Amino acid sequence: MEEFVHRIAKLHIFLGFFLTLSGFGSVREVESLGINYGQVGNNLPEPDKVLELLHSLRITKARIYDTNPQILTAFANSNVELMVTVENQVLSTLMDQQQALQWVGTHIRPYFPATRITGIAVGNELFTGDDLTLINNVVPAMVSIHAALVKLGLDQYIHVTTPNSLAVLATSYPPSAGTFQSELTGIMSQILQFLADTKAPFLINAYPYFAYKDDPNRIPIDYVLFNRNPGMIDPYTKLHYDNMLYAQVDAVIFAMARLGFQGIEVKVSETGWPSKGDPNEIGATVQNAGVYNRNLMRRQLKNEGTPLRPSMRLEIYVFALFNEDMKPGPTSERNYGIFQPDGTMVYNVGLSALSTTSSTSASTSTSTSSASISFTSNANQVNVKP
Repeated sequence: MEEFVHRIAKLHIFLGFFLTLSGFGSVREVESLGINYGQVGNNLPEPDKVLELLHSLRITKARIYDTNPQILTAFANSNVELMVTVENQVLSTLMDQQQALQWVGTHIRPYFPATRITGIAVGNELFTGDDLTLINNVVPAMVSIHAALVKLGLDQYIHVTTPNSLAVLATSYPPSAGTFQSELTGIMSQILQFLADTKAPFLINAYPYFAYKDDPNRIPIDYVLFNRNPGMIDPYTKLHYDNMLYAQVDAVIFAMARLGFQGIEVKVSETGWPSKGDPNEIGATVQNAGVYNRNLMRRQLKNEGTPLRPSMRLEIYVFALFNEDMKPGPTSERNYGIFQPDGTMVYNVGLSALSTTSSTSASTSTSTSSASISFTSNANQVNVKP
């Protein structure tokens, strides 16, 4: 653990030195940037050491996948805002308002306001599996948890929402054709009504990496990595997109509009790129992961919005802080972290280069200066208010 603390101290000096050289003068906090702090590993540092790491990175927002009391205690009296999670397996219990009140009274109230809990994510990616019980339970659980917050006087400080994978969309290209899966229309309308009523954000887990991995011959690597590229123009809105992530977010906004909901904020609750993968996981390299997150952080320093909502900064949570060695699935699942558990960087996040032009991909793909993205769509148009 002493070695971990030593690495953090060196990291802080490194970041301060290079950010000064790059023209920022001092290490800046990026208000729209958060990070996902997963814990599916047997070799991760203690929460107080993780907090030191976040302070060194000047990151003031984090998302965890439970309500771990050690983390909630360690993060007390810090400037880090936390989004906590209700695990999928307890949703059925929390449909009952009395149980929800007890849950909030046990997992939230004892730590707030010393620990800056700002959001409760009810489940995670509930609509990507076949468990209809979870799908049917999510809205009643959200309603009950929010009612508990109201009763305890916490609703003005803590929002309730649920993160969704991009698979909830039936169509995402072009962005103006964004449409939810037809079988999810009913439940999505209920969720969106709840979010509109409580002024909570819609959360989307968006990974351009998956799109590239599945179709690397048609999707230009520079478009998904935020590198300089010709991009694409939405044929209906005439908006120009120079990266896939912003296009995916705007597709979600259009999908919401098609159900009659406008003005709900969209936040990216997860996005990232794996630094290692199985042989069939094309593009999962240290080089590409470094380029994706460097360019993403550079854009976040500008507090950018998407082409559809240019004046509303897009809040993004990078996935993830650490490589987690106990996650199941393909190799990539254990290699999304910016850091190894011992505090060493998997790759340089490039804070020294944040004021320069976009990085160049180290992928073996050729230049895409003349590439185009060739998808088709026959979706009906819909008007969206930014």
